This record gives sequence, structure tokens and C-alpha cells, in this order.
Amino acid sequence: MYDFIVLADWLEFAVRWLHVITAIAWIGSSFYFIALDLGLHRDRNLESGADGEEWQVHGGGFYHIQKYLVAPEKMPGDLIWFKWESYATWLSGFALLCLVYYLGADLYLVDPNVLDIPVWQAILISLASLAVGWLIYDTLCKSKLGESPTTLMVLLYIILVALAWFYTQVFSGRAALLHLGAITATIMSANVFMVIIPNQKVVVADLIAGRTPDPKYGKIAKLRSTHNNYLTLPVIFMMLSNHYPLAFATENNWLIASLVFLMGVTIRHWFNTQHARAGSPTWTWIATVLLFLLIAWLSTAPLFRAEAEGEAKLSHTAQRFAAAGDFEEVESIVLGRCSMCHASEPFFEGIPWAPKGVILETREQIATQAREIYLQAGVSHAMPPANASFIEPAERAKIVAWYRGVTRGDG
Repeated sequence: MYDFIVLADWLEFAVRWLHVITAIAWIGSSFYFIALDLGLHRDRNLESGADGEEWQVHGGGFYHIQKYLVAPEKMPGDLIWFKWESYATWLSGFALLCLVYYLGADLYLVDPNVLDIPVWQAILISLASLAVGWLIYDTLCKSKLGESPTTLMVLLYIILVALAWFYTQVFSGRAALLHLGAITATIMSANVFMVIIPNQKVVVADLIAGRTPDPKYGKIAKLRSTHNNYLTLPVIFMMLSNHYPLAFATENNWLIASLVFLMGVTIRHWFNTQHARAGSPTWTWIATVLLFLLIAWLSTAPLFRAEAEGEAKLSHTAQRFAAAGDFEEVESIVLGRCSMCHASEPFFEGIPWAPKGVILETREQIATQAREIYLQAGVSHAMPPANASFIEPAERAKIVAWYRGVTRGDG
């Protein structure tokens, strides 16, 4: 029978690939239209009645683009709606959340050393936070605060900081930052699905019916689009953060996440200003560099303080792997072949810290990383790289037998 774990890993890879592709399409089209809108020449009296125009060259051809504030005199029949990029990105991202963090909750979602809760409770908190987060955001945007964009943005930032802290008190560090990205991406996609597209459809329907569209629909959509513009870069950082333990596996991870949102604002402000031909605000890059240096310092600051010693708590799944009859043999293999790099203080030349933050020095750590050890050093030969520690085929086979014995109930 084909190994379910291997099949699940390939399924995760396929969904991740799809998610990246759709995200590129969504972010690419979003950034393009933002740059286009800001760069339009609006100082020209166009016969077509358009609000502005721009000439562009790409792929050996020239493009003449015009923007209508409401619509042209005659509504085109082949109007293209840019919405499926957003929907596909969220759907594939949610599928990936289910595959990695819900099905692998014992390893990636729940950390007993943070909060020892059942898997079902963690998943329920995850789902509820995505829904409640959108409802709070949507309510604030529809309140009188929507008429004061700057005040609203400051309040939303405070809420994001609170969410960053909340997630780090409930989930593993990796899952906390990922969820902060997920709730932000949910808000962005819901903006498209629940507000921007419906408002545009109202305007189109009015035009087709010969009515004058209410300008409030465009104003509301513009507010949500602006939020999406400034949230995009932090979301990308959060999605990438699970590959970088210096971002998620420190006690300052919630502060790091909070500062990343500020970096997203400073970077996007520079691009927006440039596209609008309003100058080049150098201060934004100075601010971004200073924020990044502060983040880098925060990621290592705990290393300068002694940490409390104590035995790590094991999830139910990890306990099964540690209790297996052949665990001591596997532990000996891992300590002999892997721990020279995967240690709190690696002694393998050229390795300053444990790759991906994975430390394999104790039985608790080895049992917790059972799935990755199986995939990286058992099924595949990814670890150690270039077989630097000369792990033998028989040792890989022992790792495979140990993992499969536990998952199939033989261990």
C-alpha cells in the first residue's frame, strides 16, 4: 500500500504550488492596477470623457489605457472581472491550512509548552478567529470610523498587534505567525468577495438600467482596496515565516510580527508615492531598514538570557513515538548522525545554528520531530545533506520501520 504520509506530503506540495501560483496572479494584478491608477495622467481633457489615461509598452507592443470613474457611454459586453485570483488564493490557502496545521495539529498547531489543549479545541479557535476577525474588521469599516481612514488604520493596527500576542499565547510560534497571515489574507479576500465586487456589480447594474450610480459604492470599495494594498507585503512575510525559526521560534515573535506590518506600510508608501509621481520619500527606506534591524535584534535577544530548564511536554502523538520498543535505537541513530547540526550549539563546521530551528538533542525533541525525521532521513535522503554524517541504509531502514510501526499500530 502506498505510504499515506508520503502521499499526504505530495498532496501538500501540490496545494502549496497552487497557492503560490494563484497568489502571484492576485498580488501581481493588484499591484499592477494600483500602480496604473496612481500613475494615470488626469490633467488631460479626453474626448472619451475618461478620468485619465496612460501609455505603456510591454512585450513588443504599445497599450493605451483609459480609466472611467463610473463607466463609458456604452457598457462593454466582454467586461473582465478580476476576482477569481483572490478567491483561488484564499481557497488554496485554506486547503493548505487544513492539510498542514489541522491534520498535523500535534506537530504544527498545538504546542503543549504554550497551551496544552486538545486538537479539536485548537482547530475550533483557529476557525473562529478567522471568522470573528473579519466581522470585527467589517463592522469597524462600516462605522463612522470609515470616514476617517487614518484613525481607522491606526485602530486596525492595534487590533493586529493584539491578535499577534493572542495567537502566540494559544498556538505554536510557527502556527501563530501563520494564523496572523491567514486572518489578514481572509480580510483581504473577503474585501473582494463581500464588498469590492458586489459594489462594482451594483454600479454596472445601475448603468445598464440607465440609472446614475451612487458614488458611495466606489468610495467604499476604494477604502477596502487601500487596506488590501498595505496588507499584502506583511501577509507574504507571515506565509514565509514558517521556514525561518528566527521569526517564529523566539519569545518576541509577536513583536516581530507587529513590526512587520509597519514595514509593509513604509515599503508600499514608497511605491505608491513613486507611481503617483509625487516624489521619492527616502525616509520610508530608512524607516524600513531600522525596523528590519530591530526585528533581527529581537529574534536573537532571548539568546543572551538564560532560559529556565525543564522537561518539554510531549503531545499525545509524540508520546507514542517515544514509547515505541525500537525508539532507543532510533534515538541513537539521530544523536549520532543528525545532532551535530541539529543542536542548540551545533559543532558541525559552517553551521552557526540548527537548520530550520530543529533541535534533536533529547528524546522529547526527537519524538516530536518523528514525521520530519521519517520523511527527511528515512523515506528520502534529504538529510543529512550529501550524507555528510555517513548514515547507513540500514539506519534509514530502522527509522522507516520505527515510524511505520507506530503509525500502523505495531510499535
